[in-house]
Parts: sequence; C-alpha cells; structure tokens
Amino acid sequence: MAFIEAKNITKEYSLGKTKVPALKGVNLKIDKGDFISIVGPSGSGKTTLLNIIGCIDTPTTGIVKIQDQELSELKDKQITDIRLFNVGFIFQNFNLIPVLNVKENVEFPLLLMKKYKKEEINDRVERLIEEVGLSDYIKHRPAELSGGQRQRVSIARALAGDPAIVLADEPTANLDSETSESILQLMKDLNDKKKTTFIFSTHDPEVIKYAKNIIKIRDGRLI
Repeated sequence: MAFIEAKNITKEYSLGKTKVPALKGVNLKIDKGDFISIVGPSGSGKTTLLNIIGCIDTPTTGIVKIQDQELSELKDKQITDIRLFNVGFIFQNFNLIPVLNVKENVEFPLLLMKKYKKEEINDRVERLIEEVGLSDYIKHRPAELSGGQRQRVSIARALAGDPAIVLADEPTANLDSETSESILQLMKDLNDKKKTTFIFSTHDPEVIKYAKNIIKIRDGRLI
C-alpha cells in the first residue's frame, strides 16, 4: 500500500471564461520515508501538485489518498487535522506571521496542536531554531530578517511538529550554498531516523542530489 497515492489527477483554473489546465492526468505513488524531488520548468505544475498532496488545494478530477484515506471523503475538520498534525509546509513566499517573532512563528503550530507541554514546546522550538542557525535572531520579526533567514524560520516551523510528510516548494531558493547544505543534511537526518517523507519541488541540483527518487513534470504531465 502506497503511503501517498494520486490517481488520474487533473486541475484546471479559471481565468475569466478560459480554463487553464495545471495538471493533466497525474498518477503517482509515494512510499513512506521517501525523499523525492519533483523537477520541471516554471509553470509545469510542481507547486499545484504539492498543494493538492498537502490538502491546500483540491483536484478538479481524480483521487488523492494519504495512508489509504481518500481525501475527498473526509470532512473539513479531518482535512484540517491532516494539515496540522501530519504535514509540514515550506512555502516559497515563507507565509510567516508578521506580528510574531522567530520563536513565536516556529511554536505557533505546536500551540494549535494542544498536545505538548509548555516546557517541551520551548525545548523543541529552541533546538530547531539553533539547528537552522537563527539563535541570535530568536526575538526578531520577519520584517527584520533577510529572505534566507525567513526561509530558515519557515523550515524550522515546518519541522516543529514532527510531521509524517514535509512538502517543500523550492526550499533552498533563498539560501546560500553553505546554509542550504546544512538544512538539507538536517532533513536527510530526519528522513533516515524518523522515516519522514520529504517531497521537494526544486530546480536546485543540490536538492536533486539528495533525492532517493526524482519525478519529472512538464506541462502538467509526469514524464
């Protein structure tokens, strides 16, 4: 049984009266503990596919299953719980909360989960912030950080709740090569130790080098 499965996924967006196809009949099976790079040119459907797997978007047609649960059959509360407890997101545009500092942004999903004690949240958050190299910026708000630093906050937040799946949209795009290498190694260690499933959308050859499997996509189709 595949950990994640997509069957004949299509996705169309409306642009006025025009239908714009983003995905065209995608079939995909991903095993638990995989480390996958989805590779393709801009506009090929990489981000759309990630968003559908992560329950941020829904397909126009087709079926998505996570741990043999068909997402279209779940209620909104169940979908919300999958996003909160099972999936960590690393977005291209960071999606940080402007009024919260680094520590508060990283701990935010843990507070929503309501399953960790205060001391455990504090220890977990401070350890992750140190691992992404931002201990000196723990009280800074996003507006006071560079793009690369914001990306690192986004990565720490995505990993905070020990998600079973991490979806990363160009996670190294704003990072220098040294930081990128250390972040990728951190993710690889989680993949090895905890069997966290990582799915990257990327152009970065360094990310591709780490991948166990590579999926190529062009014009909304896997090739």
